[in-house]
Amino acid sequence: MSMVPPRPPGDNFILHKIGSNLFLFMIVLFFSLMLRISTQWKKTEEEKLSAELSYLKAQINPHFLFNTLNSIYSLAIQKSDDTAAAVVKLSGMMRYVISEAHKDFVPLEKEIIYLRSYIELQQIRFGNSIVLSFSVTGNTEGKSIAPLVLIPFIENAFKHGVNAEEDSNIQVTISIIGQELVLSVINKRVFVRPSEENKSGLGIDNTRNRLRLLYPLRHKLSIIDNSDYFSVVLELTLK
Repeated sequence: MSMVPPRPPGDNFILHKIGSNLFLFMIVLFFSLMLRISTQWKKTEEEKLSAELSYLKAQINPHFLFNTLNSIYSLAIQKSDDTAAAVVKLSGMMRYVISEAHKDFVPLEKEIIYLRSYIELQQIRFGNSIVLSFSVTGNTEGKSIAPLVLIPFIENAFKHGVNAEEDSNIQVTISIIGQELVLSVINKRVFVRPSEENKSGLGIDNTRNRLRLLYPLRHKLSIIDNSDYFSVVLELTLK
């Protein structure tokens, strides 16, 4: 029996082979492009986030400086004996703003020291004309927070909750359980005459945006504003 030589591949086989290789090449090229686009998109989003946060900080920091200096100015006008102590507290606060506020996150303990200094400064300014309580419970060790993210809510209470002719009442509590922080700020509603200090507030609006950018799905902000009181509760999952 004679052997039949193998038949050489026909045109259809060659075209099929070329088509398969081309198809695989197109798949690899497609996924390579998608990966590059995804990487570039992520980089663009990170640059956008960084730019937006820098813009918000640029607005927030002068806001705090302006209102804190107003407190010292009021004491100086009154020739208060507490002016020197207030200047020392202000110095510590300004050092914190200059050295820490540009960072994305700072130790929680330092942030709370800043808050305490601010509240004590306001207590010196207003004296016994307001009923004020401030308490911190829980462990701050090893925890971090975005700088100046809590102060706008406390500052707002002093701006809109203090009137020497009315019963002014401000309550600030910070509770830390594990990695969860809860800030509660309540102030009684009083009449406050419009002033440049009260008109300067960008704090709460900017803080809403910072929380949205820095703590997506890791914070809850509840605000109650009625004729009797103004209440803020911020729940935050810390770093």
